[in-house]
Amino acid sequence: MKYDRSWTEIDLSNFEFNLNSLKKYFYPQADFMQIVKADAYGHGAYQIARKAIECGAISLGVANVQEGILLRYQGINVPIVILSPSMENEIDLIKQNDIIPSVSTLEFAKKLNEKGNFKIHINVDTGMGRSGFSYENALKNIQKINKLKNIEIEGIFSHFSSAEDNQEYTKLQSDRFEKLLDKIAIHPKFIHISNSSGVITFHNKYANLVRLGLLTFGVYSNKALKSKIEIKPVMTFKSHISQIKKAKQGYPIGYNRTFISPKAIKYAILPIGYADGYDFLLSNNGKVKIRDRICDIIGKISMDLTAIDVTDNPELEIGDEVVLLGDDDDIISVENLTSLYHGLSYEMLAQIGRRAKRYYKENNKIIDSSPILRRDFMPKDFSDSKLGNIIETAIEQRLQSKEIANLVHKDILKRLFVEKDRDIHYRRNFKHSIKFEDSDEFPDYFLTTTNLSFSKKLQNDFFKVVCAKSEADLEKYFLRNDVEYRWLLDNSIDLKEMYFSVTSVMIDNTELYNEMKIANGCIEIKCYHSSLKNLVGKEVDFSISTKTYYPKNSKQLSIYIIDMTKGVNITFESKLKDVEAIPIFSGKNKFPKITNKNNIISISTDKDEWVMPTSGVVFTY
Repeated sequence: MKYDRSWTEIDLSNFEFNLNSLKKYFYPQADFMQIVKADAYGHGAYQIARKAIECGAISLGVANVQEGILLRYQGINVPIVILSPSMENEIDLIKQNDIIPSVSTLEFAKKLNEKGNFKIHINVDTGMGRSGFSYENALKNIQKINKLKNIEIEGIFSHFSSAEDNQEYTKLQSDRFEKLLDKIAIHPKFIHISNSSGVITFHNKYANLVRLGLLTFGVYSNKALKSKIEIKPVMTFKSHISQIKKAKQGYPIGYNRTFISPKAIKYAILPIGYADGYDFLLSNNGKVKIRDRICDIIGKISMDLTAIDVTDNPELEIGDEVVLLGDDDDIISVENLTSLYHGLSYEMLAQIGRRAKRYYKENNKIIDSSPILRRDFMPKDFSDSKLGNIIETAIEQRLQSKEIANLVHKDILKRLFVEKDRDIHYRRNFKHSIKFEDSDEFPDYFLTTTNLSFSKKLQNDFFKVVCAKSEADLEKYFLRNDVEYRWLLDNSIDLKEMYFSVTSVMIDNTELYNEMKIANGCIEIKCYHSSLKNLVGKEVDFSISTKTYYPKNSKQLSIYIIDMTKGVNITFESKLKDVEAIPIFSGKNKFPKITNKNNIISISTDKDEWVMPTSGVVFTY
């Protein structure tokens, strides 16, 4: 923070305190939904969501599908409800990301029904006058929606218009909602109407969920609430003094000369302005705090700079910290600052610190941060080339070496992402056993039997086993997602079934059919079964057994791992003496466990250990 032009501090301990204060007002049967729309009112949706879930939130409320997608991408798995109406062209995104839409029209409910199974929350307008079915005709629409075979009405909700300051109208809305609930035949899992203010000022017996927003961030929606509940501000906005100047009497400061110095003054320049979300309407009006003293804003706030009167603070220096909002001080609270220009607390919170780094505190210690010029990183927002540049730049920043970053990006990562939009699937519990035995039929070769087993998502309703006589021919099959087994045949052996064959191939204990063909210098064996169509996209167990021949004079056998693999066990069995295993593993552990017992050499890792592509083992004899 020492070198930041401006920054916000988000106190998660205060956020938890506010939640606990609100919970005291919950009616016994109520759970809560944390509202995190608009980046949690400018506080950071991801970090606020995580803390709210830790404190008992059973769901999250957002304004649109994009906000929900970002939370899913960041690993948030609790139910997410879109409280505003969604667009028809967003339905696929809603389904793909397991997000719950709200429904305000019968037409949208029908569109959802056409796209598949959806849980929904029905929005009823009881007097807010925005989205939702009018309470007067909601019943017939709910009945029609309830008949749609792919729709589950998980929740019904409404929204108080004036819960913080108008008890009469709030009761009217509640009565309308309750009468509707009495008439409908269904009993949805969730019924909700109360926002943060409604939790404090109004109680009902029919709802079992409340939606918490502004009060959880330590901002009073009405002064009257101060006597009812104690909450603490969660956001503090800060900057530094960048310059200290003097002005003679009659000297103008700022655009359009709206401030003319009434006397000789000392003033400071702050490197923030309305582009940072500090509202222009605070010009000649706002207050800041420096060294526990309140100072006035003078002149118009410009895009990047703000002037403050520091005449009464002679000891100030360039670099001193300035608090523009928060800090548990009523004068620079968001409620007081917005009252100076008849603005909204919601608006200021949502826009503050647009160019500021965010720091998250818990128990007065910094535990996390988010970057300047936030929108959290979403790879889908970028083209392939742009995303590639971002990845390489990030590696360079981390390793502090452009040369190594280029190597990692172009020579390692390209093996995973060599094709556009290629699906990357990994193998788990990888076991490969090879056995050498003497052959009476071909005395110069070992009769070689192999068995390969692993778990992996099935990508097609068939797959191939491939055998080639040259590495160049076999390499053609390395990146194909329809090939699960590759074997390099010695160049002295003909490409015939008698020299390489699949003896057994199974998926989840189902024996597959197989057909062989020889083409382009390779043996291709297609493995298939009608039941595989129902398993595509699911993780299944593969088992592939083969019989082949390997030359005795080769003196070495190489086994390669060309996919990302989690947990490896490779065994080599023979009566040969002085067999040595040389592992070449890329991953966190480059030195797997090696055992040699009863003519069997085993190379293994822990079951949860990752082994990266281009790994393998060379057995020498």
